[in-house]
Amino acid sequence: MKSRIILDENEIPKQWYNIQADMLNIPKPPINPATMKPVGPDDLKPIFAEELIRQEMSTKKYIDIPDEVRDILTQYRPSPLYRAKRLEEKLKTTAKIYFKYEGLSPPGSHKANTAIAQVYYNAKQGIERISTETGAGQWGSSLAYATQIFGLECMVYMVRGSYDQKPYRKIMMETWGAQCYPSPTDMTDAGRAVLKKNPDTAGSLGIAISEAVEDAAKHDNTNYALGSVLNHVCLHQTVIGQETQKQLEIAEEKADVVIACAGGGSNFAGIAFPYIRDQISGKERDTEIVAVEPSACPTLTKGLYAYDFGDVAGLTPIMMMYTLGHGFIPPAIHSGGLRYHGMSPLVSKLHADGYINAISYHQNEVFEAAVMFAGCEGIIPAPESAHAIKAAVDKAIECRKNGEEKTIVFNLSGHGHFDLSSYQAFLAGKLHDYEYPAELIKESLGDLPKVEV
Repeated sequence: MKSRIILDENEIPKQWYNIQADMLNIPKPPINPATMKPVGPDDLKPIFAEELIRQEMSTKKYIDIPDEVRDILTQYRPSPLYRAKRLEEKLKTTAKIYFKYEGLSPPGSHKANTAIAQVYYNAKQGIERISTETGAGQWGSSLAYATQIFGLECMVYMVRGSYDQKPYRKIMMETWGAQCYPSPTDMTDAGRAVLKKNPDTAGSLGIAISEAVEDAAKHDNTNYALGSVLNHVCLHQTVIGQETQKQLEIAEEKADVVIACAGGGSNFAGIAFPYIRDQISGKERDTEIVAVEPSACPTLTKGLYAYDFGDVAGLTPIMMMYTLGHGFIPPAIHSGGLRYHGMSPLVSKLHADGYINAISYHQNEVFEAAVMFAGCEGIIPAPESAHAIKAAVDKAIECRKNGEEKTIVFNLSGHGHFDLSSYQAFLAGKLHDYEYPAELIKESLGDLPKVEV
């Protein structure tokens, strides 16, 4: 019984998998808020690289990964698949638990998989500067790392709540040459408008996105990069699931349950989409796919499937997705990467069509699972990834009670080395559980854009 399954670097996938080619019902098109018509390539050219626009709209099943990108990915890919034997023993479960560990990239996160690709295409197009937002800082760190490789400038608007909680992420970004500011700032119209209403706000990903998009639109040498949600971002992350399937074949295992946390949807899509492909084709009809989110920001579990803006200021295209309303500002929980009001349109549609189950947890029970996992397996997980751990633990306990011998696989999307203040708060008993009131969600959803398609 192997405890770690390693692939050779020549086994890094040569293509990204595009689930749009296999979906029986693709999502409704994004809408340009200025014209209220479906978004076309020309609408996106002011802020996105042209090749990324083509990928965003492509229905081609597989898209070649450039050799230059694969060469950089060899710094940390293929990532290992671990058997969580000590956790299994702790839980006395009849299940087998595996986890795909994405924390070995230089930024310590799966986000590098798309950051490298996005910066590569922008650099080829002659773009000199990238602006972006970040929640917990994993995406901002990854983009800073990638822009350093290709010699681009990087501007990061970091959600203020996470900026204050995770100062070492800011230092990491600056070490790689990026500029990082707490959002909302007084440097953009969007930021100033929020600060005027609420100067003490903890911020949100929706606000930070507005600032980053505005920044890109106002500078001719700048494009915008997004670390989650969009189709091309989910596409780039499918290296995770493709590797996982190959590693489980080596272990002579078949995944019965596939789990990942979901904020905007990128790490979830990365591991889940190749499995959903096999569900759609009939190859793996019985695989259960589980998305896990915080009760404080329950997009899939309590949101509405509707058209909404991806940001607070209404600068982004209007997307068909599960949403809590673009004005929704969740509390400053310690899983900053999951504090987003919306969800990937692809993940949303697949959830609406019944391919994905969604569950939510409070942060104290998530940290309890994280500490148990760290004690068993030695890895301190990012708070976001700990949501997947909690779900895997619950599934394993369920198997023990039912006498089932299922194989459970989850994506550990990053390490928690820069989240130790969160663990400090938990260990001191200072974390508070927060379930967003239904009436406030209803109020936020009252401001959705009116779209007719």
